[in-house]
Amino acid sequence: MIIGVPKEIKTHEYRVGLVPGSVRELIHHGHHVVVQNGAGLGAGFDDKAYIEVGAEILPHAPAVFAKADLIVKVKEPQPSELDHLRPGQTLFTYLHLAPDPKQAKGLLGSGVTAIAYETVTDAKGRLPLLAPMSEVAGRMSVQAGAHHLEKEQGGAGILLGGVPGVAPANVVVLGGGVVGSNAARMAIGLGARVTLLDTSLPRLAELDDHFGASLTTVYATLDAVERHVVSADLVIGAVLVPGAAAPRLITRAMLGRMRPGSVLVDVAIDQGGCAETSRPTTHAAPTYVEEGVVHYCVANMPGAVARTSAQALNNATLPFVLALADLGTTTALLMDPHLLAGLNVHQGRLTYEAVAQALSLPYVPARESLNQ
Repeated sequence: MIIGVPKEIKTHEYRVGLVPGSVRELIHHGHHVVVQNGAGLGAGFDDKAYIEVGAEILPHAPAVFAKADLIVKVKEPQPSELDHLRPGQTLFTYLHLAPDPKQAKGLLGSGVTAIAYETVTDAKGRLPLLAPMSEVAGRMSVQAGAHHLEKEQGGAGILLGGVPGVAPANVVVLGGGVVGSNAARMAIGLGARVTLLDTSLPRLAELDDHFGASLTTVYATLDAVERHVVSADLVIGAVLVPGAAAPRLITRAMLGRMRPGSVLVDVAIDQGGCAETSRPTTHAAPTYVEEGVVHYCVANMPGAVARTSAQALNNATLPFVLALADLGTTTALLMDPHLLAGLNVHQGRLTYEAVAQALSLPYVPARESLNQ
């Protein structure tokens, strides 16, 4: 099979779909890999590194899309990339379709088979291809929040960990999954006073056992969310409903009651955001202010630490890329129910129910779509 790696073109996205080590593995399996000129530079991998492991370098994205049977990316295809997709081709990348009807329409119209990293599952019902980037985003969220609490960045001028005689910042984390637990770890490490809310009592118990008295865990009722959000200096939005739009837990009224210069880092922005006031931003202009609260809503946070992120992502995606290449897309999907869970679009049909519901479009079960 011919696997293609185009350069990411989303604003300030520096990751790459396949690092040279992954390319070497694919070539060892007998496949041909074409890489766009400069695709890996942002992550610290030059064209020479790809040539040395046997890849072919192509001059521009259209050449990569035209030649490849399987396209491996990081972020969702941008409008110019949608035009290059074609029937019979497979796209394997993050899609986050629920809040993005324009992208969904483009993928449906292209006839491509689109498999979303964020809905691939494992035997324990986890999301193994979302996890590594969630780890990165969770840790970065506190780093970003601490920076934007500085007065020069529009914040209230609060040091996250405080100093002797001055209380530390009050950090509230909404969601106890991979993002939330990593955010809590970082905030605790910086000396903040940290409260985490979730609706899963077993998960709260796990986190309580793990972090002990350094983390306050709270069951996430509407009242509890409101009470803790309005008293927070930094809120980390870390909620996730797999494949679906994020629930809007934070209202404009809550934000209006927060201290001016408080910060909201909405990591759920890929799925639409968990605050009424959230809208996607980029690394070029990462923040805006609503109701006196600094909003950091960058939709590709891990892109800022591209080398770490690309390597971590490839560790998780490579086995699935090998399966798609070795077996062919249809066989690989039918043989692995966890990979099949990643199928979002196939030959003009939406095959992930939560996405179809979010977009109010017809849904065809993934397995049924493959057998038609």
